[in-house]
Amino acid sequence: MVQLAPAVAMDEVTFRSDTVLSDVHLYTPNHRHLMVRLNSVGQPVFLSQFKLLWSQDSWTDSGAKGGDHGDVHTKEPPSAETGSTGSPPGSGHSNEGFSLQAGADTTGREAAEAQLDEDGDLDVVRRPRAASDPNPAGPPRDKVHPMILAQEEDDILGEEAQGSPHDIIRIEHTMATPLEDVGKQVWRGALLLADYILFRQDLFRGCTALELGAGTGLASIIAATAARTVYCTDVGADLLAMCQRNIALNSHLAAAGVKVKELDWLKDDLCTDPEVPFSWSQEEISDLYNHTTILFAAEVFYDDDLTDAVFKTLSRLAHRLKNACTAILSVEKRLNFTLRHLDVTCEAYDHFRSCLRALEQLADGKLRFVVEPVEASFPQLLVYERIQQLELWKIIAEPVT
Repeated sequence: MVQLAPAVAMDEVTFRSDTVLSDVHLYTPNHRHLMVRLNSVGQPVFLSQFKLLWSQDSWTDSGAKGGDHGDVHTKEPPSAETGSTGSPPGSGHSNEGFSLQAGADTTGREAAEAQLDEDGDLDVVRRPRAASDPNPAGPPRDKVHPMILAQEEDDILGEEAQGSPHDIIRIEHTMATPLEDVGKQVWRGALLLADYILFRQDLFRGCTALELGAGTGLASIIAATAARTVYCTDVGADLLAMCQRNIALNSHLAAAGVKVKELDWLKDDLCTDPEVPFSWSQEEISDLYNHTTILFAAEVFYDDDLTDAVFKTLSRLAHRLKNACTAILSVEKRLNFTLRHLDVTCEAYDHFRSCLRALEQLADGKLRFVVEPVEASFPQLLVYERIQQLELWKIIAEPVT
């Protein structure tokens, strides 16, 4: 006798999943999106390229001389029809190559259309293979050798990393991770924050900055193009090791020193145990508290408890810093339908906004926090979908006088 499975109650979750995938990896086309290794916990690690749509010469001329941040120049992204990625500024290449490439693509399409049979199916012409012929008329077929990926392959940096162009950011990341490993993916909020950093080079130039929940380290790498020192912080030895590798992959972009460090939002003090990877030295702690003026974080507001911990950490750091500081926060307002409300809600975002209000109303007689939104009208220098749900917030911590 077959027993039927008990019916699922209406108030129970119908679909269960502990895996999440960033929209950046799901929808954004990439010139290179390769699996390169397995990390220490056996997760596949991919290498993606993110193109910077800037003019390096113009940016250097306006930025290095202290020009206004409104002078940042952008160039139009390459046409999707040509399939080209453009040439780096100052390379001397003209658009003739793009036209030739487009012509070659057109010829290829015509050839493909000509190789269709009467039913419209692709007619594949195969080279005859006579094993008994000791002297074949044509050249031998090319042999394809699969590449075997080794766990924690160390030679992926190689010479290719040193020769990377100045308009390409190369990021190692994972895909479709459990919720606790979402920092190993690239999120749209990090790309929005990176755009703002590139736009406000004057704010970051020569400063000491700290990123909370850096994840893959993309925003820290961008900040290092202008800042004096960037502390790239998160938790987890494997995640921090990935940050370290990404910084090495993009050393051609960073003008500042990027230091990867552990910073746990649930702990009041920084880890100084020399036996712990990515711990802090006393000199680094002194430099952090004496010189930091910028704090920034992207896409770390997806869990209420962690959001509370982030704001407590921001407040604690602001009180310990010697100078007044500015915090820049990036968040995506994610809409979800919940059975509890029978409506579309955004509870994580609502909790984030409530924490902003609580911080603004904080009165301890030492610091005053000014919270203001940042209009996302600045130029887009990275290729991603800047949706309306992406937001930037600025928090200015000033001493009470």
